[in-house]
Amino acid sequence: MAGGWTRDGAVQDQIDASIDDAVKKARSLIPSGESLTHCEECGAAIPDARQKAVPGVRLCVVCQSELDEELKRTSGGINRRGSKDSQLR
Repeated sequence: MAGGWTRDGAVQDQIDASIDDAVKKARSLIPSGESLTHCEECGAAIPDARQKAVPGVRLCVVCQSELDEELKRTSGGINRRGSKDSQLR
C-alpha cells in the first residue's frame, strides 16, 4: 500500500533500516578482545566467572549497571507520537 508520493514497500524499507541501525548499535556495544582483570572505572577486581562469561569485559557489574542505566536514559527510545496510527486513536 503506497501513500501519497511514496512507492510500494517504502514504509517497510524504513522499518527494516531502523531495525538494521538498532542491531548495528547493539553489536557495537558488545565487548570484544581480552577481558580486563580490574574495572576501568573504579579499579575493582573483575571475578574470573565474569571474565569467562563476557569475553572482552572492561567493567565490574556495578559500573556496567550504571553505564547501562545512563545509556537507557540518554538513548531517547522510539518516538511513537509521530506515528500516524497513534494520532488516529
